[in-house]
Order: sequence, then structure tokens, then C-alpha cells
Amino acid sequence: MPVEPTEEEAAAARTVFGPRLDLAHAYAQALATAGVERGLIGPREAERIWDRHLLNCAVLQELVPDDAELGDVGSGAGLPGIPVAIARPDLTVYLIEPMLRRTTWLREIITELGLTNVEIIRAKAHIVAESGQHFDVVTSRAVAALPTLAEWSMPLVRKDGQLLAIKGDSAEDELVAAGETLTALGAASAEVVRCGESVLGTPTTAVRIVAGRTGKVSKAKKKVSPGSSTGAASKKKTPSSRGTNRSDTGRRR
Repeated sequence: MPVEPTEEEAAAARTVFGPRLDLAHAYAQALATAGVERGLIGPREAERIWDRHLLNCAVLQELVPDDAELGDVGSGAGLPGIPVAIARPDLTVYLIEPMLRRTTWLREIITELGLTNVEIIRAKAHIVAESGQHFDVVTSRAVAALPTLAEWSMPLVRKDGQLLAIKGDSAEDELVAAGETLTALGAASAEVVRCGESVLGTPTTAVRIVAGRTGKVSKAKKKVSPGSSTGAASKKKTPSSRGTNRSDTGRRR
């Protein structure tokens, strides 16, 4: 059965996804069917696909600069990376996910949707960081509390780039708790922001952290040798490589 948005959700979706609205519909349907069957989202989430998942995630693109490279840490079923990639075809979105069953799903759905601006990196965030890969923007949703998330994600952010973490009511408290960690990681600024205020009844709350330096791997982490396989995509891309799994060297959680 097709998963249809409410009248209000449909109006927001037309604004957010524009001419790529059909892709958003196809993704919503895939999440509500195969996504539930394969345990990528809970069965009760099918009725809230549009507001809780697609729109809540897609409006994060308001904070993303043009033509940016975006790494989505702990992408899972592709959230928030795929909705952002649908809304913003100018971006190159890397879905960073270590679990095989999830990357298998991601590979299938980006092929089904024909998302040529999406690539998959099967690896944990720290493995990608050790490879030297950096992004203009790093996103996440429901991955970890902010102090831990920052330790995992900030090493992936280029100088003056952003870490954008979707959070709920705990955003302010988490930001306070992460203060010392963010200072140690070289954050230039950090704030709680609201996205989608002009289109959503309940705007998305996110923490935005601007990097004061290019991310550095913690000294406690073992540096990967230049010739080793890391699961990270190289910065140089070719059109033929997009929409495919760039690496399967990450370890299952």
C-alpha cells in the first residue's frame, strides 16, 4: 500500500524536494515496506515516514553550502543522508555505515532511485578519519550523545566545515555537556539551530559545530599506513563510481 503524506506534509515535501519529489515518494515507500521488513526502521515508524524521517532530515540541507561534500555518519537506512541528497543534487553525499546488512540495503536503494550523487563507505567513522578523508559537512541522527559523537565525527570535518547533528529536546543540555570535548577537538563555534521553520509545523532541532581546524585523528588511534585498505572514498571522484559501494572493509558492529 502506498505511503501517502498528509496534506500538510505533501505541501512541505513539494517545497523541500521540488522536482525530485518522485524520488522522495519512492524512498518513503521503500522505507515503509522493505525497510521495516529488514529491521532498518521500526514497524510503528511506517505511519510517520514523512514527518519523522524524510522531512525532518531533508530540511537539514538549509545549513549545507552549495556543491559540498557531505559525510553521513552512522547512516543506517540512509537518514539523514538520502533525504538531503534527494533535496540537493548539487551535493556529493557519502553514507558512512559499518554494518553489512545496512550497506546492502543502501546499495540497493540508491541504485533503485538512481541517486548518482550518493556513495557508500562501509566503515566506522574513526577508520574513515584515519584514512585522511575529510568533508565540508558531517551529519548524523540518533547515533550517540554529543560528546561521543563529536569524538567520532569532528576528525572528519575540514577547517571551517560543519558538524550537523539532529537532536531533540536534549540538544541544549548535550551541547553544554560536550563543551570541553569540543574545545579539545578545535571547535570554533557551536550552537543549537532550528531547520525547516518555514515549512514544518515542528522544526528540526540540530546542533551545528564549526571546525576551527581540519580534523585530526586522536593520538590514541593507530594511524593507517598509506597502502592499507580503510573503507574510505578518495577525494577525487569520477561519475562512474557514484551510486556504488566504494569499500567493504569496515567491520561489523
